[in-house]
Amino acid sequence: MKLLVAYDKNTSTSKVLDKALKRAKESSAYVYLVRTCDSDLKEREIRELEHRLNEIREEVFKKHGIDSEVHILIRGLSPGEDIVQYAYEKDVDEIIIGIKKRSKVEKMVFGSTAQYVILEAHCPVLTVK
Repeated sequence: MKLLVAYDKNTSTSKVLDKALKRAKESSAYVYLVRTCDSDLKEREIRELEHRLNEIREEVFKKHGIDSEVHILIRGLSPGEDIVQYAYEKDVDEIIIGIKKRSKVEKMVFGSTAQYVILEAHCPVLTVK
């Protein structure tokens, strides 16, 4: 089994990672820990983000014997499109994504990455609040 964990510093990351670890252990899954980014990030910011994701990978997955890898997606797509496309490319069996409460107006104006992923992904999507 392959899991894609969408990392976002603005959501309840610890809950998402806890759920991902539990799911990975239950199914002996391979984990892709991914983060989408705008193409205007500086190289230093990308290195820092990659370092942080690798720390998480070590602390959460590798420590528990879960095979995993980190990917920063900078492809010019919206975050939802990036996650869905990457999951399809890697033939992922499940996507785990954090959600945060937004008003109807915020969803209308800013859109919802989680909503896009839920509606467009080829596989099940587990949302964690």
